[in-house]
Amino acid sequence: MKKSLSWLLVIILTILVTAVFSFSGCKEEAAPQAEEPVAEEGPFTIGMIVKNVGNPFFEKCKEGGESVIGQFGDTLIFQAPETATAEGQIALIDALIAQEVDGIEISANDSTALVPKCQEALDAGIKVISFDSGIDQDGRILHFNQADTELIGRGQVQMIAEMINYEGQIAILSATSQATNQNAWIEWMKTELEDPKYENMELVATVYGDDEREKSYNEAIGLFNSYPDLKGIISPTTVGVAATAKALEDQGLSGKIQLTGLGLPSEMAEYILSGTCQKMALWNPIDLGYMATWVTRALLTGEITGAIGETLTIGDYGQREIGDYGNGPEILMGPPFVFDASNIEEWAQVY
Repeated sequence: MKKSLSWLLVIILTILVTAVFSFSGCKEEAAPQAEEPVAEEGPFTIGMIVKNVGNPFFEKCKEGGESVIGQFGDTLIFQAPETATAEGQIALIDALIAQEVDGIEISANDSTALVPKCQEALDAGIKVISFDSGIDQDGRILHFNQADTELIGRGQVQMIAEMINYEGQIAILSATSQATNQNAWIEWMKTELEDPKYENMELVATVYGDDEREKSYNEAIGLFNSYPDLKGIISPTTVGVAATAKALEDQGLSGKIQLTGLGLPSEMAEYILSGTCQKMALWNPIDLGYMATWVTRALLTGEITGAIGETLTIGDYGQREIGDYGNGPEILMGPPFVFDASNIEEWAQVY
């Protein structure tokens, strides 16, 4: 009887030990299936650094950014250097790092000079993106581009060519000589001009107004004086195109030298209606600021990581995909819109 009981106890103990090890083994196998970390919900503090103070384009970007911030109860710190320099922006980035902000979005005055300071921000755990004018990919997670760079550059040449009947001298009045977006557009303008259909057109000069009204105005006057046979000017900057339009009218050259570029409808309406600028293009800077801020916030919440191929629904603007267009992860806002006498008054009321 005792022997039978002993065997029974052995069998029971064996079953219990096996059950314990089996349960332990199940736990070990299940461990890799642990839940993903919960994404942050905010509120967040996001810094928006733009090229220079008093620039109407970026004031509208701020308006768009504040619209996103208002929806979620976050804080937007909008800053700009007095002049459009990399040094001024570096100081602002440094201050935001010290403030321990959650995210920074920058329209860069220099694509490479900002990289070391932006890397410092990234190392501090701050989500950094560029928008409008990009930073080299080592200094940010992704770039939010207003439109396809090639499309913008080629399109401006196409517009001025139609205005001067594909014949004559043209010049470019840009922002700063280091501006990433401006330089990329200009390279595509030059590529477009290589097409045989432009054989009777000549690009005679590229000058820089540094996105300052007075300097841009004076550079335009300088072009008039240096090239008496000038037929057209492309100014791919809102400050520059408005300053050039005023210079044309002040010098009595409206209609004699054609003008196009990228301009704010509210600033350019009078010049388009007068014929000084037949047509121009731009995207909505309110939308640009809104969408760039939404993307920054999506990085903070973990909705995206910034990897190529990821998709994101940006408010009511629909879905965008992160692509690679030659300089790392990038999101495109959409094609620019063309303004002329038929629609300028309507859009001048918007921005």
